[in-house]
Amino acid sequence: MPRRSGARTSASAPQRAAPAPAQPAAQPHHAPPPAAAPAAAPPMAAPASGGGMMSGLMGSLASGMATGVGMSVANRAVDAVMGPRQTEVVHRHEGAPAAPAASAGVCQVQQDQLNQCMRSSADAASCQFYLDALKACQQTQ
Repeated sequence: MPRRSGARTSASAPQRAAPAPAQPAAQPHHAPPPAAAPAAAPPMAAPASGGGMMSGLMGSLASGMATGVGMSVANRAVDAVMGPRQTEVVHRHEGAPAAPAASAGVCQVQQDQLNQCMRSSADAASCQFYLDALKACQQTQ
């Protein structure tokens, strides 16, 4: 059995005609309302072109430059309001030799003599005496 719409109608119920609206007889005829303006055409879509790899790289470069400039301007604005920022860098053990401290003071004389000999002589064999003296000093420690 097919379903019926939700409106209840009955064949036995008399159907009434809608009353005719009363129109005043003395109304002058007016011109019909103007027709609606035609809808504007949709804007043209930009042509889709691949552009290649360089256009993508240049777009990324331009975007990065704009971001950098924007951040720079924002930093300057914050500095103008809050005052310039100051950073302090503390270097610890910068350039200090990593030599053990116990044998450095005791054998320093032999080390200096060996270094001086190596700088002044092109032949390393001539500095063998200073090398032996340094090794003997380090073994006694």
